[in-house]
Amino acid sequence: MHTLAQLRAGQLSGITRLDLACGLTQFPREIFELADSLEILNLSGNQLDTLPDDLHRLPRLRVLFCSDNRFTELPECLGRCSALTMVGFKANRITRVTGAALPPGLRWLILTDNDISHLPDELGQCPHLQKLMLAGNRLQQLPASLGQCHRLELLRIAANQLTELPPWLLELPSLSWLAYAGNPLETQADAAALNTTTLIDWSQLTLQRPLGEGASGVIHQALWQAPGQMARNVAVKLYKGQMTSDGSPLHEMHACITAGRHPNLIDVSGQVAGHPEQQAGLVMALIEPSYRNLAGLPSLASCTRDVYADELRLNAPVALRIAHGIASVAAHLHRQGITHGDLYGHNILCNDQGDCLLGDFGAASFHATADTVQTRALQRIEVRAFGILLGELLARIEPTPSAQDLAWLLDLEARCCQPEVLARPGFDEIEGLLREFKHSG
Repeated sequence: MHTLAQLRAGQLSGITRLDLACGLTQFPREIFELADSLEILNLSGNQLDTLPDDLHRLPRLRVLFCSDNRFTELPECLGRCSALTMVGFKANRITRVTGAALPPGLRWLILTDNDISHLPDELGQCPHLQKLMLAGNRLQQLPASLGQCHRLELLRIAANQLTELPPWLLELPSLSWLAYAGNPLETQADAAALNTTTLIDWSQLTLQRPLGEGASGVIHQALWQAPGQMARNVAVKLYKGQMTSDGSPLHEMHACITAGRHPNLIDVSGQVAGHPEQQAGLVMALIEPSYRNLAGLPSLASCTRDVYADELRLNAPVALRIAHGIASVAAHLHRQGITHGDLYGHNILCNDQGDCLLGDFGAASFHATADTVQTRALQRIEVRAFGILLGELLARIEPTPSAQDLAWLLDLEARCCQPEVLARPGFDEIEGLLREFKHSG
C-alpha cells in the first residue's frame, strides 16, 4: 500500500500500480503525474463519490478498483478511457449505470453489492466482455442485448430479484460459470436435506488453528468432542455474513448440505448450532495435508483462466483420474439439482495419485431435477467449464499420450466446449466415456 505523502513527494514516479486507501474524499490530482506509466489504480476502501472528468489523461490505465467507496453512479468518465479493460466498484451505493460509463475495451466488470435495478442496453455493445459480476443488487431483468456478448464466460447474478433466466442467456456460446442463487427464479434447496442435517453444538467444538480464509468464511482445524465419543479432528467453516462476488454465504452452506455424500466431495458432518454470535457454520472432514490446490486463481491478465504452477506436470493416469473424479461428482451434483457454478482447478484439491475433492460451493445454484430444456442448458453450461479444465489437464501431461489417445481426449474437450450449448454431452455420458477410456488403457 502506498501513501499520499509518497505520491505528493514524487517518490512514486514510474510505477505501474498505485494502491491508496487513506480515507480519500477527493481524487488526488497528483496521480496524473504518473500518466506515463500507471496501468493499475486501486482506490478501494476510501470515501470517494466522484472521479475527475479528465480521467482519460491516464492513457495506460487498464485496471481500476474503486470498491468500498461512496459512489452512487458509475462515473461516465470511465467510458472515455480507451485502455481500460477491468473496472471494479463492489460495495458502493450505486443505483445508476449508463452506457456512457462503459469503456470500449471492457473485459471484466464488477458491480457486486450495490443498489442497481437497471443496466443499460449498451452493455451488449461490449464485444470483449468476459466476466460480469452483478451479485447482490436489485436487478429484475437483464438487458437482452447481453445476448450479443459471445465472449462472456463468467456471470454472477446471485441475490437479485430476477424472476426468470431468459432463453438467450442459456444460449450464450462461451458461458461456463454461472451463479444465480438467491433470486425468485431459483428452485429452493432440498428442505428435507437441510432439516435432517445433524446439529453440532458449539460447546462440543474447540477451534485450534485457522487453515484458510475465503470470501465467504474462515476454515479452522478443530476438535469435535461429541457426547460419549472419542474426540476427533475436524474442519469447521464459519461463514461471514456479507455478500461475496458469488452471492450469499448461506446459499453456499445450503448447497454443501444438499450435495450429500460422494467420494469426490468433502464430507459434511453437521451444522454448527449455538454459536455465541449466531454465526452459521459447518463441521466437515479434515482433509489430509497431502492434498493441494490443483491451480491458482485467475490473474488480472488471465481474467477467466486459472493460473497453474509453471512446473506442474501430470502423468496420464493421474490427469485422467482427476478428470474422471470431477466428471463423476459434477454428474452427482446435477442429479441433486445443483450446479457448482465455479468448476475450476483452483477449487479442486488433489494428491499425487490423482485423488481429488471438489470444494467451494459459493457460486452453487439450485435447478429443477426434471429433464427440461432449461435444466439441460444449465448443466451443459457447466460442461463447458469442464471442457476447459480437461484442456488444462491435457496441456500438462508428460509424457504425451499416444496420438490415438490424445486425439480421443482432445475430441472430448472439443465436444464439451462447442458453441451450441445443448449439443454438448451431459456429465453422465462424460463420466461413462472417461471410465471406459481409463479401463481400456
